[in-house]
Amino acid sequence: MIRKVGLALCLALSVGTVSAQWVDLFNGKDLKGWTQLGGKATYEVIDNEIVGTAVPDTPNSFLTTKKKYGDFILELEVFINSGLNSGIQIRSNTDKGYRDGVVHGYQVEIDPSSRGWSGGIYDEQRRGWIYPLSRNEKAASALNKAGWNKIHIEAIGSEINTWVNGVQCARLVDDMTAEGFIGLQVHSIWEDHLKGAQIKWRNIKILTSGFENEEWDRAPAVSELSYLKNQLTDWEQRNGFRLLWDGTTNAGWRGAKLDEFPVSGWNMADGVLTVQKTDGGESTGPGDIVTVNKFANFELELEFKITEGANSGIKYYVDPSLNKGAGSAIGCEFQILDDEKHPDAKKGVNGNRTVGSLYDLITADNLSVKDRGKQFKGIGQWNKARIVAKDGKVEHWLNNEKVVTYDRHSQLFKALVAYSKYAKWENFGQWPEGCILLQDHGDEVSYRSIKIRELN
Repeated sequence: MIRKVGLALCLALSVGTVSAQWVDLFNGKDLKGWTQLGGKATYEVIDNEIVGTAVPDTPNSFLTTKKKYGDFILELEVFINSGLNSGIQIRSNTDKGYRDGVVHGYQVEIDPSSRGWSGGIYDEQRRGWIYPLSRNEKAASALNKAGWNKIHIEAIGSEINTWVNGVQCARLVDDMTAEGFIGLQVHSIWEDHLKGAQIKWRNIKILTSGFENEEWDRAPAVSELSYLKNQLTDWEQRNGFRLLWDGTTNAGWRGAKLDEFPVSGWNMADGVLTVQKTDGGESTGPGDIVTVNKFANFELELEFKITEGANSGIKYYVDPSLNKGAGSAIGCEFQILDDEKHPDAKKGVNGNRTVGSLYDLITADNLSVKDRGKQFKGIGQWNKARIVAKDGKVEHWLNNEKVVTYDRHSQLFKALVAYSKYAKWENFGQWPEGCILLQDHGDEVSYRSIKIRELN
């Protein structure tokens, strides 16, 4: 990977001054400047390397800097030749008022498993995976499992970018935490064969200013994932995204069976759009809302949060002119549901009415990671939904892991429709375009950061 070197740096070199000042975080001799938090794994210095050794029956262990860092570029080398999972904590903290002082914050994953998510970003003890490499599969082979690995991390403002051996892995935008310590993790272990497994670190250095000449070029093919609320990043705007809800008004939306937006029942406050609880019935309260515009090929992304026992849905290819009577407007549906408490989860066929499913047609399952369940973050937590539809091919993503894929023009899809509640609607799901819909199902459900780009 070649760093950007600008004219300013060349001029600085010519007069003998360089603005970038890298600082070693590890002196190669001892653990001065570091402290251990969490579990009881051992950390020692051997041959100018920090060596962490896994210990059974203890929580995750972290060797952390005593100093906190905000904006920085961090470089280090990691050696791992066992199945021991690890990670590099950045902008992390402990607070007695948060979960009894557990270490929490951003973690750059070191993953030697077959999943291969090294360089992805996990939010330790908070939101879980926020940049899984299911969104950047080409980076899954970047880690060398039998040698040293060069890790490069840039955390500047709300942007966090990671590289493993020169391969860009994560491209995250998130503003939850601006400052914290850096930590080296030895993961807790349950398997006997990992007892005594080790991970090593060396050449750990940090830069806290003069970034402009040290930042690495972004890989154009790596998608940026943003958790900013009702905002578009520069990358999103350059790539054709626009907000489908502006965060404050009902512009661009109307009632599915109305010419205007419902006068009550959909609340907008603090950048959150909430359908308020009524009687739990399908479109018996304020009713569904739909976009004024119709969409053919598109990528839709939003965040949703459900209350206990709640039911709702995101529909697409909706024709609001159908079903003017009781019930919801007609279209393909990304199901939103409390699978544990709502009875609809046990209806349909083989779970095809559970969260993330193509409602009543295809059951959501984790298609990104074999033998891993779908990743719903829980009641009262924000979850990401993503729908990609182009030339008949459709994907559902839940928290950035693929859970459904189908061809809406295929014979299989037509057969599924023929044995579903949609059988009576001619050419269901095959209309060339339609509205986007947020469903009123009588339960309180909230939405935010609704964005879309049309795919040509």
